[in-house]
Amino acid sequence: MANIQNVFQIVLLFFVLVTIHEWGHFYFAKRAGILVREFAIGFGPKLLSFKRGETRYTLRLLPIGGFVRMAGEDPEIVQINQGQRIAVQLEDNQVTHIYLNEFESRRDAIEGVVEQIDLEKDLFVRLDVDGEIERYSIHPQAMMVTKEKETQIAPWDRQFGSKTVGQRAMAIFAGPLMNFILALALFVTFVFVAGVPNRVKIQETVPASAAEKAGLQSGDIILQVDHVQIGSDRSKLTNLIQQSPNKPMVWIVERNKEQIRKEVTPLMDKDGVIRVGVSLLTETRPATALEGFTGGWHSLASATTIIMDGFGKLATLQVKMDDLGGPVRIVEFTSEQASAGFAQYISWMAIMSLYLGLFNLLPIPALDGSRLVFLLLEALRGKPVDPSRESMVHFVGFAMLMLLMIAVTYNDILRLIKG
Repeated sequence: MANIQNVFQIVLLFFVLVTIHEWGHFYFAKRAGILVREFAIGFGPKLLSFKRGETRYTLRLLPIGGFVRMAGEDPEIVQINQGQRIAVQLEDNQVTHIYLNEFESRRDAIEGVVEQIDLEKDLFVRLDVDGEIERYSIHPQAMMVTKEKETQIAPWDRQFGSKTVGQRAMAIFAGPLMNFILALALFVTFVFVAGVPNRVKIQETVPASAAEKAGLQSGDIILQVDHVQIGSDRSKLTNLIQQSPNKPMVWIVERNKEQIRKEVTPLMDKDGVIRVGVSLLTETRPATALEGFTGGWHSLASATTIIMDGFGKLATLQVKMDDLGGPVRIVEFTSEQASAGFAQYISWMAIMSLYLGLFNLLPIPALDGSRLVFLLLEALRGKPVDPSRESMVHFVGFAMLMLLMIAVTYNDILRLIKG
């Protein structure tokens, strides 16, 4: 049962992080008026697919990401050329469907040869129908049908490239932004679930240790050491002990709601380690609303610093191949965090969401950060970069990322085999 729960939590983590990221792209693209053709979770063959409104929602086989396919980002899949034979279906004197084949089954459609067609700006088609030229206006949401598959046309004002630099940048930046918002919400949730550190308690004492000889007992709450208030800071206590080898220290502890004074002398063992012989436990208390939000924000800032430091070491080649982890290691570590309890799982999900957002903002081709760089260049130059060149850069970058993923996954599998 525990294994089934771990699998569910692993799948849930990937699904939530990718979905919230892609939803950010989707929501701000729709707000800008961009036609979103597909909202996909995963890559590869479709497992589940349904259409609602103008968008097709798909769940795909490989859970390694997702995408939002916006009209105009890539060349349109279906094109109609002059001289091509098509059939059109009218409703209220506008073309609602354009059939590219199987005309014989369209008895209510008008068949003809294309003399001229504009599916982006003027939205019309001129057809040679049995020797007579007919002009028809095209509905902005008309469907092109080929082999029973419908594709909605994308007028220029519904395409990604027609929007302002700011609107396009927001549609791209919104993915990482949603990950940052989710990470903050999860860090805040973690503070409320785990509580706020309150005081340091002795969990147990080691037999014949300095702590036991001084009379310290399991359950004692450490209030003060050498006139320094300990509070909930275990590291403060540790530092004080390390600074006092073989020197008596005055400890004030609380036992049964009474304060007791004890004299403890830390001893240095044969390995040079200074010990008093206690294991500590940090007690927590419920967090207030202010503590929850400030604690969550501090956790977000601290984790961001650590992640960016890691990116810096990666860029300067200060990490080895064995230090890198792919999907296999992420799954392995997620399983460990899920087994450690709900609070630890929430904390790990927050870190992963933050990591996904920051990683996508790196100026690496095929990532959101690279696309934002191209938009910045467009804003500075006053004209966009050649779309074919930009597409080539993203294609090469995506291929390199896939090769890196294969390499680290292979490394992870070898590590598992070798134990």
